[in-house]
Amino acid sequence: MKIFWFIPTHGDSRYLGTQKGAREVSLDYIQQVGRAADSLGYEGVLIPTGRSCEDPWVIASSLIPVTRRLKFLVAVRPGLHQPALAARMAATFDRLSGGRLLINLVTGGDQIELEGDGVYLNHAERYEQSAEFIHIWREILTRSHGDQTFDYTGKHLRVNGARLLYPPLQQPYPPIYFGGSSEAGHELAASQTDTYLTWGEPPAEVAKKVADVRARAARHGREVKFGIRLHVIVRETEAEAWAAADSLISHVDDATVARAQAVFARMDSAGQRRMAELHMNPATAEGRSRAALEISPNLWAGVGLVRGGAGTALVGSPQQVADRIQEYADLGLENFVLSGYPHLEEAYRFAELVFPLLPQRLREAVAAPLAGGPRGEVVGNLYVPQASAS
Repeated sequence: MKIFWFIPTHGDSRYLGTQKGAREVSLDYIQQVGRAADSLGYEGVLIPTGRSCEDPWVIASSLIPVTRRLKFLVAVRPGLHQPALAARMAATFDRLSGGRLLINLVTGGDQIELEGDGVYLNHAERYEQSAEFIHIWREILTRSHGDQTFDYTGKHLRVNGARLLYPPLQQPYPPIYFGGSSEAGHELAASQTDTYLTWGEPPAEVAKKVADVRARAARHGREVKFGIRLHVIVRETEAEAWAAADSLISHVDDATVARAQAVFARMDSAGQRRMAELHMNPATAEGRSRAALEISPNLWAGVGLVRGGAGTALVGSPQQVADRIQEYADLGLENFVLSGYPHLEEAYRFAELVFPLLPQRLREAVAAPLAGGPRGEVVGNLYVPQASAS
């Protein structure tokens, strides 16, 4: 099990859908979140991409000198990069970071946004291009060193004599993560990537996706790892956690929700469609009330009212959240990419409340960066704090 956190390069706040409690996306704040994740023992951080975000490669580069062991899950978007350039960028970053790069392959799901970036391919064509892109990228990193070159001619992409003079530190290449819920997405994950990420759907639905991708990978003679992208709202008691969830959307008005949902509805992303469907009552085919957004035990769809992409959160006491994580782990998921609002404080809250309840090997790994001294404020200028009886 590997626990990741999130760098909020599209904004951060105590409340969704409002400027109340909002924070500026500054270099200082981004580095605060990165340093916190590094010192607390998170495996790495996801750095999002899209026109609503700061550039993920620039952000990741700014975090290299202020972190020690943190890995960076950085987006590569076919259509915006050429694969040879993306291979050089990855190799350079991997060497300069000491082998801490992970690749997040993103095909994109908003046609209007994509056209604004100069990408005019439809959904099926984007997946074709992505498969060609990551194949070329991987071959350049693994085979085209020194005097070796690589040639490829596909439907969308072509390279002749591609060569990489400075290879990555990780061999054969930095691992590739990818998430897609369509049939084309499952096939791309199975045939080309190393880890398949799903957004936070109920466990039964996640199990179906894992089974399908695993079967497809087997037909290609491959094995794929699995992970999930979720928000977390954890408090010392269940009641406090649900109160925090209600507070998170307490300043969102219905008009803002309607505007956000209209944008999500125009997207051709199967994953975004599945997130939107979580807000619907299957019995009435109408939208759920805000009080009825717990779609599975401790799984809440409130974040997706106004946020695209990952729209669900685990909500509950530390033990409840740890139990739900274990439930997903029992389905074969190893990578948990988490976030919470605001991201700086919630990185500490989740680590302090949930890390001690996770499997022993993970507890030992995340405790290592903090070892070497007493924890907590010394009592009476003399006594080191002891664990509470509870």
